[in-house]
This record gives sequence, C-alpha cells and structure tokens, in this order.
Amino acid sequence: MLKRERLQKIVERVNATGIVTVNEIIEELGVSDMTARRDLDELDKEGLVNRVHGGAKKIIMDNKHEKSHIEKHELQNEEKKEIATAASKLIKDGETIFMGPGTTLEYLAQELLTKKIRVITNSLPVFNILIQSKDVDLILIGGEYRNITGAFVGSLATANIQQLKFSKAFISANGVFEGSIATYNESEGECQRRALDNSLEKYLLVDNKKFNQYDFYDFYKLADLDCIITDSKIDDETKKNFGRFVKIFVAPAVRK
Repeated sequence: MLKRERLQKIVERVNATGIVTVNEIIEELGVSDMTARRDLDELDKEGLVNRVHGGAKKIIMDNKHEKSHIEKHELQNEEKKEIATAASKLIKDGETIFMGPGTTLEYLAQELLTKKIRVITNSLPVFNILIQSKDVDLILIGGEYRNITGAFVGSLATANIQQLKFSKAFISANGVFEGSIATYNESEGECQRRALDNSLEKYLLVDNKKFNQYDFYDFYKLADLDCIITDSKIDDETKKNFGRFVKIFVAPAVRK
C-alpha cells in the first residue's frame, strides 16, 4: 500500500469514528508501531487529525473541511471569471477538450456555449451548463457520484477517461504547494491525473488564493503542465516563486 493511500485510510477512519488508536492502525493496515506513529505525526502536522496519546482524534474545528459546491460559489467569483475568459480564448472550434470539476470550470463552460467543440467532463454542473448549447458535442463521464463537488469519480470514471485523448485538458485544484497540485479526494485527483496524462496540452485554472495552500492528495506535478492560468490579483513574489516550475499566465482584469 502506498503511503498516501495509507494516510487517507487513517484520515477516513478518524473522521468516521472520531478517534483511532495506534494499535488499530497496526492491525488494520499491517504496519509497524513506528510507522503508525510517524503517519499520525505527519497527519497532525498537516492539520488533518489531532494527535493524542496513543492515537489521534478528529479535528473538531472545521477549518480543513472540503468546501461544498455551494460554498465555493461564494468565493473569488470575479477572479474566476477573469480566468475563465482567458482560458476560453485558447479553445478553437473543432477541438476535443476535457473539463474537470470546479466552479472556475463552470465559469469556463459559460464561455463555451457558442463554440463548435467536443467536451468530455466528469462534472455534472459543467455538463448541465453545456447541455444548453446547440454547438457543443458533449460527453459526460459516469461513475461514483460525489455530491459535495458534483463530480463522477472511481474506477469506472478513470477507466473511461483512460481510453480517451484530448487536445487540451482544463482542471482546477484545491491547492498549489511547492511543485505539486493537490485536492481533497484521492479518487477525484486520479480522474484529473488521467485526463492530464491523455491530453496534448495541460492547463491548471486556479485563483490567487490557491497558491501556497496544500490539501490531502497530490495528484500532479507543476512541471508536467503547460501553463497555469490565474487572476490579476496574484502578487509578483508568488508568480516568480511558482514560475520556476511552470509558465504562469495572468488573466487581464475584467473591466466593470
């Protein structure tokens, strides 16, 4: 079992039961006492569990919970519109593109209603926007449905994505930290990773607040992307820091 998979299982157990002991981790995951304690220490440092004597308990303060689709619609809307407008200009008639889940991608979908393109998505909200178009050839990837984000994930989704090829893939993320992209859910991250791997051009759409933020599951390296598209409020230091890994395009501010 990979380390990240092991850590996620521990977090899921803690969140489900409220507390987990070192002995339970040893028995369920088949690891040594030292490994179990080291895993708990790491999760505590990441703010995903609260380390206690002999184990760990659930974080009571909900400062690290996965934001729902509705909550995300209340954040950084103007910045997301800037990003969507800039990204839409990269998409040409006749292309086949992949669009992942996320409110920024939903703004992008609004920009694509009149384009003669094929869109493959595992996001139900993106699908519901594009289904209004008479020009977009639309395919929805099915699988296990995550109500909190509106995304279809799991083995069925990843298997279907694996068989397809895209001219461009547009995805988002919960955090961009050091040289990696992260999201809350492993299955959701895996779907996006497969789509990026199968795309000729790979684009990450994130607002300025996502930089220097981490989340549980790292699913891609910045160096393997073609470009990050972000909004006009990103500061020069952040742009310079992450520009070491990948090209960063700053969307022009939208005139009001």
